Amino acid sequence: MKAIGYVRVSTDEQAKSGLGLEAQIAKIRAYAELFDIELTEIISDEGISGKTLERDGLKKAIKMLRDKKAEGMVIAKLDRLTRNVADLGTLVSTVFDKAELYSVSEQINTKNAAGRLVLNVLVSVAQWERETICERTKDALQAKKARGEKTGGNTPFGFDEVNGKLIRNEEEQAIIDEIKSKKESGLSLRKIAEALNGRGIATKNGKTWTATQIQRIVA
Repeated sequence: MKAIGYVRVSTDEQAKSGLGLEAQIAKIRAYAELFDIELTEIISDEGISGKTLERDGLKKAIKMLRDKKAEGMVIAKLDRLTRNVADLGTLVSTVFDKAELYSVSEQINTKNAAGRLVLNVLVSVAQWERETICERTKDALQAKKARGEKTGGNTPFGFDEVNGKLIRNEEEQAIIDEIKSKKESGLSLRKIAEALNGRGIATKNGKTWTATQIQRIVA
């Protein structure tokens, strides 16, 4: 049978072991040779996330399948195709309902119902793992904030960083109270910024105030 090879790598993955385009292409070629699959073309998307299907290379590959220029697609790993369960469902129901999908690492295909079931289970587990990591990260950041610890980025106006912890800067806190009071009295963000700049009061990094910075204070 004839098939298209598809490879993808995002910007932050290009330097990571086992995810490079060359490694993916090598796996696809070896798999095709083993199972007597004729590769008509290997299409790539470079520096693009798997969170979206809006990829030029993937669109080209799908069009070739729909135009019957190939009977299936071979990928090195499932997450090279998509990292989203909903997008996978769309591809299975609209593209791989007729064409075949082969994933080298997971050793699965969509020739039959069993293959499609395994495919959905694997992507569901992968998405669950990513969402769990995000939740844990969010909880950890909230815990650090509750302990008064710095969570990254610049030290916010109104605080000083001491040994990794945020300590109130009373002088700056007084300015924050003044900003909020002026905002409540109806003064515009631009006017508040102009008033502070006119008095020679600088931001945390020593720059002049802008309406955007005032908005961050009162938000």
